[in-house]
Amino acid sequence: MTTTVSYPYTADLVSDDYLVVGLATCFIKDDDGVHEVHVVEPIPSAALEAIVKGIPTSYQLAAATTIGTVISEDAFHVPEHFPTDAQFCDDFAFRATSSARTYKAKNSAQSHIPAGTTRTDFNFSIDRKRVLNSQRIVKTEDNVKQHKYTHEVL
Repeated sequence: MTTTVSYPYTADLVSDDYLVVGLATCFIKDDDGVHEVHVVEPIPSAALEAIVKGIPTSYQLAAATTIGTVISEDAFHVPEHFPTDAQFCDDFAFRATSSARTYKAKNSAQSHIPAGTTRTDFNFSIDRKRVLNSQRIVKTEDNVKQHKYTHEVL
């Protein structure tokens, strides 16, 4: 029996809809330096297809599961084979439901990781660190000087 996932705007999803959840290695910057954290994130179908083709990724592993297995009434559940210290990403429920829709729209993406299995043969790299709490500070000096006629019609 399938039940509807209990989050807003998910009438089109049922608990046994396919979803891929990845374990990403990210970093948090503070006064003591940069610290590694493990984050559980849903992976949309387009991102999974790129990762499977061999682009460098921060994902150590990915598990194919169902949305109902990961999201229950009021809680999130970490898939098997994930470390116990793994944290869920921000807006996990929204991102998970969005990712599940991508697999419904493109069923062929489900063949990369069969349901109920885990895949670890990615091109894992942390050369380009994913810093979660970084802020871009734009300064006046960053502005590019333009010719005075740039925005005029001649």
